[in-house]
Amino acid sequence: MQKIKAAVCRAFGEPLVIEDVHLAPPGTGEVEVTLDAVAICHSDISYADGAWGGFLPAVYGHEAAGVITAVGEAAGDFKVGDPVVVTLIRACGSCPACAGGQPTICETPYDNVKGPLKTGDGGQLEQAMACGAFAEKVVVSHRQIVKIPDDLPKELASLLSCGVITGVGAAVNAAGVRPGQDVVVIGAGGVGLNAIQGARIAGARRIVAVDMTEEKLEIAKEFGATHGVLAGLDQPWKAAYRALGGRGADAVLITVGAVPAYDQAPRYLGRGGKAIMIGMPHSGDMASYEPVVLAALGQGIVGSKMGDVVIQRDIPWMVDLYKQGRLKLDELISGRWSLDQINEAIADTKTGSAKRNVILFDRT
Repeated sequence: MQKIKAAVCRAFGEPLVIEDVHLAPPGTGEVEVTLDAVAICHSDISYADGAWGGFLPAVYGHEAAGVITAVGEAAGDFKVGDPVVVTLIRACGSCPACAGGQPTICETPYDNVKGPLKTGDGGQLEQAMACGAFAEKVVVSHRQIVKIPDDLPKELASLLSCGVITGVGAAVNAAGVRPGQDVVVIGAGGVGLNAIQGARIAGARRIVAVDMTEEKLEIAKEFGATHGVLAGLDQPWKAAYRALGGRGADAVLITVGAVPAYDQAPRYLGRGGKAIMIGMPHSGDMASYEPVVLAALGQGIVGSKMGDVVIQRDIPWMVDLYKQGRLKLDELISGRWSLDQINEAIADTKTGSAKRNVILFDRT
């Protein structure tokens, strides 16, 4: 085992602790990636705050990019020196979900606690979300990574590991937005802006962003929203109807983990529309809706994990979109921080003003 630095969560709701941990070499089907960048996702923060429980101590972080520095046996065609993005989608490739083209909901379990990480004194340490990327290096399945062009900056590539694929994928894959359809996106944070981009790329006619602040609504328009509605209005769905020409939306994408957003989402829908559930509320939170309305109007509610992506197909496509100037990545980064500054970066993310904060690793 080798010694690396990582940001460890030892108590829910407390600051992460920078300490030395041990990382095992890659086993069969695994690779070691030395990281250049890892973005901070709200899921990492929710886990660290105890929203979904879990084992402690743990290393979170799952939106990363770097270079392969070691390769185990039977790890595909990857080799040392390959630049890659690292995702949390540890798919076996052969279970019914994977065989059916849904690797994001792979049915083969993976024990994060028995993964490659150990504490400095050899104790158990969870490799959260099968990544543990708030660290200098990770050891992951070769199915979790995708090779990227040498000239794609790693800080931008890291965004493709979660926030971008989740938002764009939700619009394109889960909602199946078609040219000419109307879309409402609730929440204009990191994932919401990418859902807006996805709807634009898919050819949506009107895209209405719903958020709590005017500032975020203006940013949403830079990413493709045609209209903005303040979520704090009395019955904001009525303002959305007006923006959509007097009808409901074909798709409503809920990108925040707030129960009121889920309660209100069906009200934005038109006949035959679908509400796409993306944001992750805390465990035990409950939303409510009237089933009779959904049934009578032919509406639906659909869950979407990681944008229903197939990373080997969708990430190269999104890289091409970026290189063609059709997908914004540079504009998503709000701040750049070091690993030692991770608690400050998390605090800044919690304010709600950041699109994506990125931790950069100094490998000199």
